[in-house]
Amino acid sequence: MLDIDNIRRQFPIFSTTTKTPLVYLDNAATTQKPLVVLERLQRFYSYENANIHRGIYQLADDATRHFEKARSRVAQFINAKYPDEVVFCSGTTEAINMVAQGLRKYLSSDHQLVVTAMEHHANFVPWQTVCNQTGARLRVIAVKPDGTLDRDQLDAAIRQKPAVLALTHISNTLGTINPVHEIVALAKEHGVITVVDAAQSIAYDHLDVKDLDCDFLAFSGHKAFGPMGIGVLYGKEEQLARLEPYQQGGSMIIKVSEESTTFKPPPHGLEAGTPPVAEAVALGTALDFISGIGLSKIKVHNHSILLYAKEKLSSLQGVQQIGPENETSSIVSFLMKDIHPHDVATILGESGVAVRAGHHCAQPLMQALNIHGTVRASFTIYNNREDVDQLIDALKTVEKVML
Repeated sequence: MLDIDNIRRQFPIFSTTTKTPLVYLDNAATTQKPLVVLERLQRFYSYENANIHRGIYQLADDATRHFEKARSRVAQFINAKYPDEVVFCSGTTEAINMVAQGLRKYLSSDHQLVVTAMEHHANFVPWQTVCNQTGARLRVIAVKPDGTLDRDQLDAAIRQKPAVLALTHISNTLGTINPVHEIVALAKEHGVITVVDAAQSIAYDHLDVKDLDCDFLAFSGHKAFGPMGIGVLYGKEEQLARLEPYQQGGSMIIKVSEESTTFKPPPHGLEAGTPPVAEAVALGTALDFISGIGLSKIKVHNHSILLYAKEKLSSLQGVQQIGPENETSSIVSFLMKDIHPHDVATILGESGVAVRAGHHCAQPLMQALNIHGTVRASFTIYNNREDVDQLIDALKTVEKVML
């Protein structure tokens, strides 16, 4: 059982005195930051700031050491075989673009790439783009009306041996948890490169990339209580080595002549320019914060809040929940009869309840479900039942105002 009051005290944003206390239910978009992460950022910029992998003075050596220690911490957190299988980038979006463009030279009109209609645009558009660039074909796997993948269609597509399969572990819109272990295992049997979007699962459940056996996995620090502007691309050592750097410059280079350039091997050869050093260091602190609480406890707590929210929403007439009844993470999407999601979110916001409304950067999914958007509430460790109760009370206000 988590001590939610103690956890909330570690997040300065909840101590802000305002007329309307913040009920923050937009954690699928970004999480709030605990004091230890904010202090680690400040300490780096105040006392440890220097560029890395360049200077030969003590401050630069120390900054490099902190940065590489963070890389090792990430590798430990996801159980990567080597720290060098961790590439720092700006977030999930850049990580997936790095893979798509890095594989571009291997793709042609003879190849098929498979994604799902459930994907966030960050794991859809990069593959669509690389198909347009190379002539490869993009196959989109259907989502069933209940918000789950059409496994028959997906399995059949995998057996046709596409070049790449890119899919999300947890839907950012519906909270659907895809059976990635089963899917990756089938893809491996058929020699398919697998790319897993773990943006929604990094702070929800244990990720073990050795056990999962995917080729690539991406996540963003800001959805795991870390800073914005820092993310991770995990790749198997041999798969990272195949990627063509899609950005060039800075310390990722070994030698430049007028005729040619030689790049360092991964991960440094994929980290062009000055990386977000302080943010990487603070991400390590955020992962320590998560480990200190315990992912198993976090998952149990989040699921209990989700179930309470679903039960309370079911008691409201005119509210339609969108997505699977079971096998979901701490996300619930819903519609209110005859009320646009943006209007719902606006009135909720006036009551201090922060939710997300719209297509959630998942327009193909909206098209598959034949809706324009939803209201999304997403929960994490600092949310409690009182937050849900305030959401329900605010929704009753929406009904009074709009119906």
